[in-house]
Amino acid sequence: MTERLIGIVAAEPASQLALDAVEKAGGKPWVVSPQESDVSELLAKAGALVFPEGPELTPEDIGVSLSLEAELSLMRAALDADMPVYAIGRGFQVLNIAQGGSIAELSDGHAPVEEGDDEKSAFHHIYISPGSKLAAVVGSGGFVRVNSRHRYGIREAQKAGLLMASAYCMDDGVIEALEVPRNRWVIGVQFRPELRLEIPPHFDRLMQSLMDRAEERLHATK
Repeated sequence: MTERLIGIVAAEPASQLALDAVEKAGGKPWVVSPQESDVSELLAKAGALVFPEGPELTPEDIGVSLSLEAELSLMRAALDADMPVYAIGRGFQVLNIAQGGSIAELSDGHAPVEEGDDEKSAFHHIYISPGSKLAAVVGSGGFVRVNSRHRYGIREAQKAGLLMASAYCMDDGVIEALEVPRNRWVIGVQFRPELRLEIPPHFDRLMQSLMDRAEERLHATK
């Protein structure tokens, strides 16, 4: 079997949860800095990219943060190459901004719950659109409870026109998942599937599906 090398794009030290999720699904994680990576080498060697959770973005970061600009450039290059991309949390927002969207401040219902010095996830129900790639991968559309740890997010007014929303928060309509219709496999989720005890287990299929697409891509380039 072709080694499934997966690029994990992280401006800061990559989350161990993201590394573990890739390894558990049978991939070999390759942590890459968006500011220091050789884009051509990355696109040639990696079967897929993961843009994981990281420091939360704010509207003020757009056009100012050098790290964000490097992430956006890498995201656009991956989409242009039709590379499989899985974007989580911050990565979900990077996907939207890279395609011309923005972000906005949300109500407290999406922010983590502060308990002393710790932050714990908030929770809400989302609706996954039947017929979407997300629904096909996880095995069903409809209603499901997910976690939430973000103070900024995307509504229809902030969504990039080239993207399709495939899941919404039932409380306020905030977009919880995005897809790129013109690409074979690009899925972004605002919630955090890597926090496995907080998410239904069928969301593990997202990482497994990414591995399958990565193997197909690497096999095709051999």
